[in-house]
Amino acid sequence: MYKETPDSSKYQQQSWLRAILARYWRPQQYLLCAAFLLALLLGGAWGTWQNLCAGDACPSVAQVRTFEHEQTSKVYAHDGRQITEFGFERRIPVSILTVPEYVKDAVVAIEDKRFYEHGGFDPIGIARAVYGVVTFQSGTLGGGSTITQQLARNMFDQIGFERRIIHKLIVRKLKEVQVALELERSYTKDQILERYLNEIYMGGGYGFQFASQRYFGKNVIELNIAEAALLAAILNRPGRYDPFRYPERAKERRNLVLQVMGDQGYLAQDDIRHWVNSPLPQEEPLREVPTTAPYFEEWVRQILDDRFGAELYSGGYQIYTTLDIDMQHAAEAAMKVGWAAVEADSVNFFHPRYESFDTIRAFPGQTPYLQGAFIALEPVTGHVKALIGGRDYAQSKFDRARQAQRQAGSSFKPFVYTAAISSGIPASRVLIDGPVVLPQLTGHDWRPANFGQEFQGPMTLREGLYRSINMIAIKLGWEEVGIETVAQTARRMGIQTEIERFPSTTIGAAEVIPLEIAEAYSVFPNMGTKVHPFPILRVEDAAGNSLWEPQPDRTQVLDSLSARIMVSMLEDVVIRGTGYTAIRIRAGLPFSIPAAGKTGTTNDGTDVWFNGFTPTLQATAWFGMDSPIPIYDLDLARLQATGAAIPAPVWGEFMRRVYTGVPADEEAGIKGNPPILPIPEHWGSHAGLNAVLVDRKTGDLASRWCPEEDQYLEYYVPGTEPTELCDRSNRRFRIPRLR
Repeated sequence: MYKETPDSSKYQQQSWLRAILARYWRPQQYLLCAAFLLALLLGGAWGTWQNLCAGDACPSVAQVRTFEHEQTSKVYAHDGRQITEFGFERRIPVSILTVPEYVKDAVVAIEDKRFYEHGGFDPIGIARAVYGVVTFQSGTLGGGSTITQQLARNMFDQIGFERRIIHKLIVRKLKEVQVALELERSYTKDQILERYLNEIYMGGGYGFQFASQRYFGKNVIELNIAEAALLAAILNRPGRYDPFRYPERAKERRNLVLQVMGDQGYLAQDDIRHWVNSPLPQEEPLREVPTTAPYFEEWVRQILDDRFGAELYSGGYQIYTTLDIDMQHAAEAAMKVGWAAVEADSVNFFHPRYESFDTIRAFPGQTPYLQGAFIALEPVTGHVKALIGGRDYAQSKFDRARQAQRQAGSSFKPFVYTAAISSGIPASRVLIDGPVVLPQLTGHDWRPANFGQEFQGPMTLREGLYRSINMIAIKLGWEEVGIETVAQTARRMGIQTEIERFPSTTIGAAEVIPLEIAEAYSVFPNMGTKVHPFPILRVEDAAGNSLWEPQPDRTQVLDSLSARIMVSMLEDVVIRGTGYTAIRIRAGLPFSIPAAGKTGTTNDGTDVWFNGFTPTLQATAWFGMDSPIPIYDLDLARLQATGAAIPAPVWGEFMRRVYTGVPADEEAGIKGNPPILPIPEHWGSHAGLNAVLVDRKTGDLASRWCPEEDQYLEYYVPGTEPTELCDRSNRRFRIPRLR
């Protein structure tokens, strides 16, 4: 019997394979098929390449000589009136003959080291870029696109800027290459580099001449090597390497450019060591740009620059903002009255006056004269209706409304009281206005005082707030509620600056930003809802298509009943408290207009505030010097600057102009203005709250055994009402507690 062995099995398999090959193997035919398929593939690729720029798919390189920049973007107020435009006169052409060699060297070194060797497309550069990505050295080794490719992409819309969809990205890159090759055949390297230096986006505008004037206030021919390296650094990512916003990033990138220039033989090592120590520009030089509300417009520009980049200045966008031009003018008029009133005080004010600096083009740092900030916003929507970030934008572009951190003073106290009300402590709780002694880590005792250096004895929280009594706020925030609860309450409402857990925080030692405290105060008229302030309604392209329409960012941060009690307490500030005389009498705000708010004064009158609101509008006013020094000279002056004396009348003047308008006065040459907003209705009933008649000295229920003149109507979250009857008589027997 035949037995199959492993060798015999292997032999059978080989025989079978030979039979298959003998029957089907046709090498000549296969080679012909492969050659045919390869020809089809190459032909298809060549046809695709040839037709890639068919028709209008790619631009004519003849446009390099005749190219006109795209439309500027126009910015409008909420009612459609134009307030400014972005891109206006932000390209200044410069001849390559006037550009210093080291400027060209810096650009070539960091962007395209083989610029003078390749023909528009650089496979070596692509390989180097890929290696840089893989090894996380892309910042040092550079990108894969040549300068010529970048020029092609930046000049012509037909190529596009697609980055996310892979097949569109490939098509875009192929178009870049084809146009770049054509550019290299048609123009010299210097012509290409000249156009590139005039077209590249540099943050807020285009070209090296524009950038040189923006960042250094000089022409490109006047740049030194360090400045040239900084511009070469900025062009990579203008938003990221802006020296005014991100100086550390900008310096690091500039020094990288200098080092790369040294590696490629453009600079000696001694020169590198010298130029890396050069300082960055400290403040943006003055640029003449038509403007209505410059600080507001710059805020809008920064937001849109981060979102749209270069297209903001070239795409012909239509930008609709929340600004109310009439409110902006009302705010400016009110602030001017406030500044003038302070500077007219020759007894107390000893700082330089603003009028003494009318010939100064710009200050390199802090201004020596009185400054201020003002924000008006719509609480329900968060729309910023007016914003003033300083006295003179041309002289100082620092936005005190959005960037300055200043002590809040008594403006912080409402957060203490809000934390208490939210914790179930009623507004009728009585605390003693008396001396406070708190030990400190330094070993010394803290002995705070009231503004008037006097103590008033027992009083309710309501009275403590509208009279702005320091001792009541300290005892409430530090002993009753706890500083952590106070800090968290302020944080939820919008204060994002550091809130230190010290006893002094309860009376406003914490620093705040005006826009943030405006956001926090808007929670009150919104009955507990926080809406983040924002200046933009929508952005449309040149054809009117919507590109972006941001929605209000709403967060419920307080119980509505607690918020309503706080509104009532802050109304008392304007009805009978520290804001009454300033707002109702001096500013003349009619009693028919419901208003609430809080004055704020820091130590020695360094920062003075009024934060207030009506049912339809919130506004914050701040006055102070750029350096934290008292507004009035306390050694010679008879007065200390206060929130009631300076910003409160300004706030009242603004609100009066908004709700009643300005009557015309022909003799005085005053042009009248109608009201901007209708007079709002009062906040309405205290729905959900219980109204109880109580005694203001004890906080107990009113009774015949307490003076009638001390009785008032207080509002309570159900369950927090007092249960004891007031008894301030000398009777031997007392009325028992109510159940």
